[in-house]
Amino acid sequence: MILAATTNEGLAQMSDLLVYSSMAVYTLAFFAHIAEWVFGSRSKVGRTAAALTQQAPAAVTVQVKQAGGTAVLDRPKVVTRSASGARDVPDGPGAAGGTVKGDLYGRIAVSLTVLAFVIEAAGVVSRALSVQRAPWGNMYEFSTTFSTVAVGAYLGFLLAKKNVRWIGLPLVTTVLLDLGMAVTWLKTPSDQLVPALDSYWLWIHVSTAIFCGAVFYLGAVATLLYLFRDSYENKLATGGNPGSFARSVLERLPSAASLDKFSYRVNAAVFPLWTFTIIAGAIWAGDAWGRYWGWDAKEVWSFITWVGYAAYLHARATAGWKGRKAAYIALIAFGCFLFNYYGVNIFVSSKHSYAGV
Repeated sequence: MILAATTNEGLAQMSDLLVYSSMAVYTLAFFAHIAEWVFGSRSKVGRTAAALTQQAPAAVTVQVKQAGGTAVLDRPKVVTRSASGARDVPDGPGAAGGTVKGDLYGRIAVSLTVLAFVIEAAGVVSRALSVQRAPWGNMYEFSTTFSTVAVGAYLGFLLAKKNVRWIGLPLVTTVLLDLGMAVTWLKTPSDQLVPALDSYWLWIHVSTAIFCGAVFYLGAVATLLYLFRDSYENKLATGGNPGSFARSVLERLPSAASLDKFSYRVNAAVFPLWTFTIIAGAIWAGDAWGRYWGWDAKEVWSFITWVGYAAYLHARATAGWKGRKAAYIALIAFGCFLFNYYGVNIFVSSKHSYAGV
């Protein structure tokens, strides 16, 4: 028994070391992403965006046979828009600005992010082995797992050849803030679960909640950038003259329509899983406390978050509410998710008060 306790303590110390090590590598990735944006040539961005904007679409013709000859007609160009009022604007060249040097730093940043992800994931596994349970019994463990899953989802999109490298800088910045808060204010010694949490539902309910939150985060980043890019495109469309910083940064992002489409797709894809998360929590509450729903603070804010994303999806399907109005609803819904995690766990006393801080 003494040997087992010593082994568990050693695993816990290894977990802490791995988390700190991942923070160091994430910091290097952060600076590499900064270099990607800085060394992406502004003039190259301007030339690329101007060329794409001014380039006339190739004419597509249709031959129609007529008596005594053949007439050639122009086929009208079909433009698909994801939101009402969206413009036919090409995507920007990316953070690297279409330059070799910027792209090199971007690839270095992604490689460092992969390395940090592996190290942090090893830290989460070590924490689980040290306590011999799921590694999300308190806010410290939830935070480290959440950032790991968020980075894993981002890398999954990259592996699927999706154009999402523009998320890299805000993602790594957020991960560093999340881990900084975790090791500074939320860190607690590894310990066994309280009786209410000692259930196989911990693996089901909390793991799906973490995954949903990670994907909701990616959608929130895309939504926020969509608002900035949409304002930039509006200013250009009305003859305005954005500042040099806006031109340097916002011209490299995907178009507002692409950002809007990405955020909608990820939020819509994960919304059914968030619904399942709430249902699984209710079933677990029935097993642990003898009632499925008791309007506990955590339950209430989980439901409010569900209503927020349901309203967003409904707004996307409603004429007059697509675009910016729907984006505001999506950000409010994600704000409810954040309050459900930080606000309820830290400031509200409830049956779900397992913050450990």
